[in-house]
Amino acid sequence: MKNIKNLFIAAMMFAIVPVMTAQNVDEIVASYFENTGGTDAWRNLETLKISASISQGGMEIPVDIYQTKEGKMAVMANFQGMNMTFMAYDGETAWNTNQMTMAPEKLSQEQTDNMKLQKNDFPSPFLDYKDKGYTVEYVGEETMDGAQTHKIKLVQEPIMVNGVKTESITYYYFETENNVPIATEAVVAGQTMKDTMSDYEEVDGLYFPFAMTMMGGMPISIKNIEVNLDIDSKIFAFPGEAVTKE
Repeated sequence: MKNIKNLFIAAMMFAIVPVMTAQNVDEIVASYFENTGGTDAWRNLETLKISASISQGGMEIPVDIYQTKEGKMAVMANFQGMNMTFMAYDGETAWNTNQMTMAPEKLSQEQTDNMKLQKNDFPSPFLDYKDKGYTVEYVGEETMDGAQTHKIKLVQEPIMVNGVKTESITYYYFETENNVPIATEAVVAGQTMKDTMSDYEEVDGLYFPFAMTMMGGMPISIKNIEVNLDIDSKIFAFPGEAVTKE
């Protein structure tokens, strides 16, 4: 009888753990939005412009990033006196500036299809994540860059990589004091890429990180952030005819 009782307790614990884990994840996510401006304020965010500086090869490259709730985006830079579009998407066409010819160039259909999926990630993939079909999983507590964090696994829609449907999994590290993300890790082209974010500051009631590293350690310093501004649609639009990348 004692063994049966112990087995029953163990079974109940296994049944309860997933519920507790899911609840903890939702509490962390809810706390994140509450601490950075409130869920309603994030839902009401329509457009975003981020002015930043990227440190690369001893140079400071000014960059402007434009995003909209509809999924449109553009990353524009001034490199050695030349204006370039690193990446743009107008809802239908994804393109960039060819760094050799300085001509606009459409991206491949695969890249364009992957860009379409990013609409769900504005302003955060965690915002109403269940409605998007995403799943989250609490992995546990872990020390990241000297800070105690909650490690959370986020699974989004699969993306296409060289014609193969590939899982889209990112690990987020929320520091335990304020429940804001300070790092992410994802496998890209077979390598684990780590991004970091820090120095959260308030902009019109919302809190954004103003210091970041991306693509394996490239420093990005945020200079200014504007929210809910009018953005000229020409910024996203492909400017002319060009050969599509294969």
